[in-house]
Amino acid sequence: MTGGTDETLRLALAQLEVEPTAVDENVERALEAISRAAERGADLVALPELFNVGYFAFDSYNRLAEPLEGETLTRLREAAADHEIAVLAGSIVEDLAATETADTPAEEGLANTAALFDADGGLQLVYRKHHLFGYQSAESELLVPGERIETATVAGVPVGATTCYDLRFPELYRRLIDAGAELVLVPSAWPYPRIEHWETLSRARAIENQAFVATINGSGRFPDEDATLLGRSTVYDPWGTTLASSGDDPTLVVADLDLGAVDRIREEFPALRDRRL
Repeated sequence: MTGGTDETLRLALAQLEVEPTAVDENVERALEAISRAAERGADLVALPELFNVGYFAFDSYNRLAEPLEGETLTRLREAAADHEIAVLAGSIVEDLAATETADTPAEEGLANTAALFDADGGLQLVYRKHHLFGYQSAESELLVPGERIETATVAGVPVGATTCYDLRFPELYRRLIDAGAELVLVPSAWPYPRIEHWETLSRARAIENQAFVATINGSGRFPDEDATLLGRSTVYDPWGTTLASSGDDPTLVVADLDLGAVDRIREEFPALRDRRL
């Protein structure tokens, strides 16, 4: 990215209604959101965490897990190419043993995996959630953590991804920034009542790293776990200012990112250069 440019990246966050275990219906909602984002001129659209299965549907993880080459990601990859828009497939439950291109030390098991496809449908980035949630959650018992950190370029912007609970671990974001990321996408399934944590942690990750941070949450209730997703998908600029946000209902959040902002802000207020490691 070059300071002083007038160029922008239009980012869309698809805050979807996520119905527990209703994979077909959830994927159709995702495809419809991709189409709407493309109609609104978005360069990149991002989906929530476990948008196809539902985060709290723990008993269904084994049954509904898919490889990277499975039906869900194949349909999203094709939609990216059809609509000529980059797509972050928020995450799915990945069957590592069945994935042909597994690049994690784990040869078997399940992972919480996000995939970024470019506007031609090419797979550019795979992120497997590093920090697995254990508090009132079975995720840490059912899944294996990811190990790799990758970035990819979308419309000239270096992009990285983390997932939900990762927001509580700032060192992960510093590693992404050191790898060159200037926009971090955070697909999530963040429930009530922790609204203050959701907003404060997300804004802090933007401020301390002088980068864009976009949090993509779902919407909907999981009766079996007595959990309700709080929505509030938000785009923060490198000052931590909110560029666009939502309430808790399904919606499409759209923001134009100034491609020169990161360089200008880091030059004006060089906090990252002042780090003592």
